[in-house]
Amino acid sequence: QVQLVESGGGLVQAGASLRLSCAASGRTISVYRMGWFRQAPGKEREFVAAIRWSGGSTAYADSVKGRFTISRDNAKNTVYLQMNSLKREDTAAYYCAAQTSSSSMWYTNYDYWGQGTQVTVSS
Repeated sequence: QVQLVESGGGLVQAGASLRLSCAASGRTISVYRMGWFRQAPGKEREFVAAIRWSGGSTAYADSVKGRFTISRDNAKNTVYLQMNSLKREDTAAYYCAAQTSSSSMWYTNYDYWGQGTQVTVSS
C-alpha cells in the first residue's frame, strides 16, 4: 500500500503561483510513476502532469504546458507541482496519484490516490 497526502492548495488571484506537494509513504518502492489530476465542479477528473519516479521524465496536459512544472524529491518521497500564471479555469480539487505498473499510460490506471487539495483562482 502507498499513502499519499497533498498540501499547498489555497485561494489566489489570477496570474499568481502556487506549489502543491504530495508526500508518499508506505511501499513507495513499488511506485513507477506519480501524477497530478484535477477535478472541477461538474466536470470529470482530468490528467494534469506526471513524472517517472526513477529517471524523472515528465508529461503534461496541453492546458498546463509552459505554466506548470512537476518535480520530485526521491529522498523525501515527495512530488511537487509548481503552478505559475494561474487562470480561473485552473480552479479545481487537485489530486496526487501513484502508479505501480510500467505498462500503464501516463494519464490512466493509477493505483493509489490522495485526498485532494483545493485550488481556487479568482479574477
